[in-house]
Amino acid sequence: MHKLWKALASCRSSATPYLRRFQFQTYSSSYSSSAPSEEHVSQLILDQKSATQALECFRWASTIPNFAHSQSTYRALIHKLCTFRRFDIVKQLLDEMPQSLGAPPDDAIFVTIIRGLGRARMIRTVIKVLDLAYKFHGSPSLKIFNSILDVLVKEDIDMAREFYRKSMMASGVEGDDYTFGILMKGLCLTNRIGEGFKLLQLIKSRGVTPNTVVYNTLLHALCRNGKVGRARSLMSEMEEPNDVTFNILISGYCKEGNSVQPLVLLEKSFSLGFVPDIVTVTKVLEILCNAGSATEAAEVLERVESMGGSLDVVAYNTLIKGFCGVGKVKIGLHFLKQMESKGCLPNVDTYNALISGFCESRMLDLALDLFNDMKIDGIQWNFVTFDSLIRGLCSEGRIEDGFSILELMEESKEGSRGHIGPYNSIIYGLFKQNRFDEAAEFLTKMGNLFPRAVDRSLKILEHCKESIEDAKRVYDQMTDEGGIPSILVYDCLVHGFSQQGSIREAVELINEMIANNCFPIPSTFNAVITGFCRQGSVENALKLVEDITARGCAPNTETYRPLIDVLCRKGDLQKAMQIFREMVDKGILPDLFIWNSLLLCLSQERGVNKNILNIYDILQ
Repeated sequence: MHKLWKALASCRSSATPYLRRFQFQTYSSSYSSSAPSEEHVSQLILDQKSATQALECFRWASTIPNFAHSQSTYRALIHKLCTFRRFDIVKQLLDEMPQSLGAPPDDAIFVTIIRGLGRARMIRTVIKVLDLAYKFHGSPSLKIFNSILDVLVKEDIDMAREFYRKSMMASGVEGDDYTFGILMKGLCLTNRIGEGFKLLQLIKSRGVTPNTVVYNTLLHALCRNGKVGRARSLMSEMEEPNDVTFNILISGYCKEGNSVQPLVLLEKSFSLGFVPDIVTVTKVLEILCNAGSATEAAEVLERVESMGGSLDVVAYNTLIKGFCGVGKVKIGLHFLKQMESKGCLPNVDTYNALISGFCESRMLDLALDLFNDMKIDGIQWNFVTFDSLIRGLCSEGRIEDGFSILELMEESKEGSRGHIGPYNSIIYGLFKQNRFDEAAEFLTKMGNLFPRAVDRSLKILEHCKESIEDAKRVYDQMTDEGGIPSILVYDCLVHGFSQQGSIREAVELINEMIANNCFPIPSTFNAVITGFCRQGSVENALKLVEDITARGCAPNTETYRPLIDVLCRKGDLQKAMQIFREMVDKGILPDLFIWNSLLLCLSQERGVNKNILNIYDILQ
């Protein structure tokens, strides 16, 4: 072993303090006859922080009475040397092992070297390990061939295929299931799906049934490339699909947005005794909830649980969001209690989904109760919590409560995190209550936190008085920079464009408002309706009324006034009466202007008394 000891001598002569402590604690007496186990010494070598310390540890162990190095301790040292790329010393160790141990390096040592070279990206050198295997073993084992192939596949599939043909097949080594699994993995990672099918046929042509891993690898590649139907056909060829097979197919259909096939496959997996993993189950819940089928999603969750499947907070959160999304927030609250009773603790996302749902359903007191429960349960509020609650409170006119939550947000570690949304919600609430001066004053005070956004907003409001084009130019600059305008800015621009007759631009602004969760109030969209009516575009005005009503915006008397007026001016009393009826059916009372328009039109029609009776009937 003279070469090895020469290498060791180049290292520091003294052992590390840790080794000295170990030596003292383990062998307090020089007469101790016990020796550490191979596993103990191997782990000690692996725990060292450098190649030098690993060599010192190995040398120190050689001095322990009754202890002899083995394949496992050499393997630990070689692993550590490979980690630090000391392949020169590794070669010396291999040469000296037959003399030191009385046996050549085993397969595990060669696999360790192969993987070490792979981590070092020394791919060409990996292939040369075969020469060492031939030197010590006469012929490499299949395990060594497969290990080299596995490293090559991760770097270059073409090189791996060439190695398989020239080094393995040429040597009479055809491989096993693991070999074919490695090749299939390489082909699928590079999206060579067609060649993957050829490999599948090659395996079958040799009278071998491809194993489940080979099939699953190809199935995953097909689904990843959007060929889920082809994957489903391939699955029918499998003799023994497993839970991974179903996870792949179900996830593939979910990715396509298909809410039917995942349920079919889920049922089939249950019938075979398989339960998909929680990630796959959550995808099924999500696809169902997104389709508005939260009740069906709840049935899936209960079925998975009855089959012994595990559920986590993400799965429950997905279901709770689904019920909140269809307005069934109290059912979502039921699942919060259910998950707690089953030992699955809710997190901040659970509460945020419910708080947002209660706010959207206008059950603000329940939202506030949950907000307070979070503090009691030790769940920290985050920005989403504050933002949802402030927006909900201000949208429903509870401005003072909104200010209170805003104050709590500013005092918290989270703060606004640079987001202007909660502050815009306060402005929205003030504006909706016609407290315009307070809204403008609050915007100005925001300048300390959001100087650029406030500066742009004030410029837009000023330009709206003189040039709507200049105001729009500043608005575009603001949004291009990622700024989110407040209701003050939107309202000003919508009125400006509507008065100018640029109705298309005004409608685009309303759509942008809604996209930013800033729902227009009646005074804003009424300006556009009036603009349409000025142009005689009654159908477009009616379509806008229908659209904004469907989005949750409530029309008022001023909404219908220009519509009825323009129809009466056109002499279309029948249409005017139809809109009048719709308005009254919604509980909106006509004002003096609407009465004047109708009566003037009636006076010019024949059968005045009959028409007046029709109005009387509508009002009953």
